[in-house]
Amino acid sequence: MKKMNMFKKILSMAACAVLLSGSVCQSSFPANAAAPESRAETNVPADSPADPFTPLAVHGALRVQGTKLVDEQGNPVRLMGMSTHGLAWFPQYVSQDTFLTLRDEWKTNCVRLALYTEEYNGYCSGGNKEELKALVRRGVEAATNLGMYVIIDWHVLNDRDPNVHKEDAKAFFAEMSAFYQNQENVLYEICNEPNSSATWEQIKQYAGEVIPVIRANDPDAVIIVGTPTWSQDIHLAADSPLPYDNLLYALHFYAATHTDWLRERLTACVQRGLPVFVSEFGLCDASGNGNNDFVQARQWLDLLEQYDISCINWNLANKAESSSVISPGCTKISRWTDWELSEGGRWISGYWKEKAAALQGF
Repeated sequence: MKKMNMFKKILSMAACAVLLSGSVCQSSFPANAAAPESRAETNVPADSPADPFTPLAVHGALRVQGTKLVDEQGNPVRLMGMSTHGLAWFPQYVSQDTFLTLRDEWKTNCVRLALYTEEYNGYCSGGNKEELKALVRRGVEAATNLGMYVIIDWHVLNDRDPNVHKEDAKAFFAEMSAFYQNQENVLYEICNEPNSSATWEQIKQYAGEVIPVIRANDPDAVIIVGTPTWSQDIHLAADSPLPYDNLLYALHFYAATHTDWLRERLTACVQRGLPVFVSEFGLCDASGNGNNDFVQARQWLDLLEQYDISCINWNLANKAESSSVISPGCTKISRWTDWELSEGGRWISGYWKEKAAALQGF
């Protein structure tokens, strides 16, 4: 397991005495501070000496224990936060100002960086790879400076089978895991939503080549693996799990589409011992649009809380669709008022704040 230095460990122990899981106080870190330029500087959150209550300072390195994600002290921890939309399309939200708002106003502890692979200007379909990697690095640096956890998401969608761009994925994750091997706040999601004809055996074949690439650099990395049918068929992973530790299996739901039947599947898989991470969920239907269903969303989130399952909401953008949390007419990248948020944005930001208040630490 990665080691915290002694100063950080003392701060973390002090923080745990007054905070519960996932909690964080108001930060004194200046929102407009320049991002570190060297790798050595990115390995320690820039505000940690002044603010020992960031999520990372409180929880340290994470690992999977049984069905739960646990922190450095072995206590269950839930990562809860927002996913970007495609980095190539909405790069403005990959910002320390944005993430500071998510941490201190919305009370979240994690950001997911969605790097599309096959879509327009995707990493494997004509996008500028160096610029896209720079966006990923910018996002990781911003999250790290703020003591937040961050998921690097290889966003398989239209390619369906992750093996289509397997060699690109291996090269990408080799580079990222080498660069971030000493950072405790970086998680890797190796295939967002395999779909259509992609089988669990094909996903296992892909994971069996990509996971060792990451582990060669970072033996303790927490890795999230997508499951068939847009990351809904977690029961297939429960039937035949991968032979690695520190793995979580992705379940995605959209509240207006996925209801009791998928919640029952999740419950059965957790009871069988499968560690699950809801790395993407929406309040609307599975298209990312349509009406929000807050009743179903509340049922889902209550169930995730019951089993200490982490969850990330889709999406952090001002796109004209129900799943985007910022109003299409708003160009601000931080400090949004309620009226600058979409209906879903107002609901989910309120939910994160509610959970923080219940934990008595935010």
